[in-house]
Amino acid sequence: MAGSPELHEAMYSTEPIASIIELKLSRPNRAYSALKRLTDIVIAGFLLLLFLPIIPVVALLIRLDSPGPILFKQRRVGKGGKPFNFYKFRSMVTGAEGAIDTLRPLSGVDGPVFKIKEDPRITHVGRFLRRSSLDELPQLINVLRGEMSIVGPRPNLPSEVSQYLPWQRRRLDVTPGITCFWQIAGRSHIGFQEWMRLDLEYVRKRSYVTDLKIMLQTLPAVIARKGAY
Repeated sequence: MAGSPELHEAMYSTEPIASIIELKLSRPNRAYSALKRLTDIVIAGFLLLLFLPIIPVVALLIRLDSPGPILFKQRRVGKGGKPFNFYKFRSMVTGAEGAIDTLRPLSGVDGPVFKIKEDPRITHVGRFLRRSSLDELPQLINVLRGEMSIVGPRPNLPSEVSQYLPWQRRRLDVTPGITCFWQIAGRSHIGFQEWMRLDLEYVRKRSYVTDLKIMLQTLPAVIARKGAY
């Protein structure tokens, strides 16, 4: 992270908020769009094959740890505000979403997003999956289906998107992704407003080189586990 001029500029920019509100999107050419999609397919396919031997192990551990489905499916908001089914390995007890209203006062982040560092709904296996980011593996299916990209703003819930300010909705102009500036900068340690600003920095400055640099910095960020909970 320290070696990335793009991330350093995104995190410590003194650019007035008005210029972000009036964000002028770069218009990627067809070559960039086609190369990005091809890269998504190749990387997602490769990672699924690479982790194929451990997927049954993860599924067995989830099933033995607590009752409920192995995969967790949830509606998220994609490009242009279009909803899609978002997949993860289940890391919480069944019915966890029903407890959000009760636990919301304990949320450790600002804005409409709900996160608790020591969330009582997370299972023993789920805590390991989250810290190792293995719970994210099923999202590679979303990437292959074109609903997500390897690099792009993280997709949020419809209830969260409905509370976006107008300038924050500009992050919906691009395909959501598995990793982006927010992921490599510290994830849940980053406040909501800063998270949104980092995403808009990506939307404005995205390029194939930027995507490659973010992907290369994602592995060290996952190993460091900063903000992973």
